[in-house]
Amino acid sequence: MLKLTLLILALLIGGVLVLAATRPDYFRVQRTAIVQAAPERIYPLISDLRQFNTWNPYEKKDPNIVGAYSGPPSGPGAAYAFTGNKEVGKGAIRITSATPQVVRMDLVMLEPFQADNRVEFRIEPAGPATKVTWALEGKAPFFAKVIHLFLDMDSMVGKDFEAGLANLKSIAESTRRES
Repeated sequence: MLKLTLLILALLIGGVLVLAATRPDYFRVQRTAIVQAAPERIYPLISDLRQFNTWNPYEKKDPNIVGAYSGPPSGPGAAYAFTGNKEVGKGAIRITSATPQVVRMDLVMLEPFQADNRVEFRIEPAGPATKVTWALEGKAPFFAKVIHLFLDMDSMVGKDFEAGLANLKSIAESTRRES
């Protein structure tokens, strides 16, 4: 009986490892929202990390997050290092390029898992509104591929992106009404 149990367990583990090996070597999560505000109203809310953190859902997950800004106030070189609870983790984000159409960032996570990912915001006019796309992509090493079999990255991160874009929409649209 013990041998049969061990054989079944070995087959299950082997199956998971084989299945994980067939997964892509990268991941990408993205969400899009239509914001009733001009692109020039939205761009500073993304390219200035202090403004970014007014709607960033990860800042809201930990009211005790400790963060430090460095570099210029906005645009390339602007950076923010943070340490938060287990939901937020520890890491840093840095703007690598910024135009009114596309803002790119490097996100380096140290905890709960080490990761080096790319963040991209696309800001596109859509008639009187603006289409904003938030994307995260990175390499998926073998360990991550195994985890992704059990935890759906798109669902987990996608929900946060949807919440963040809703926050951005609320701020940009309320700012629009005040003008």
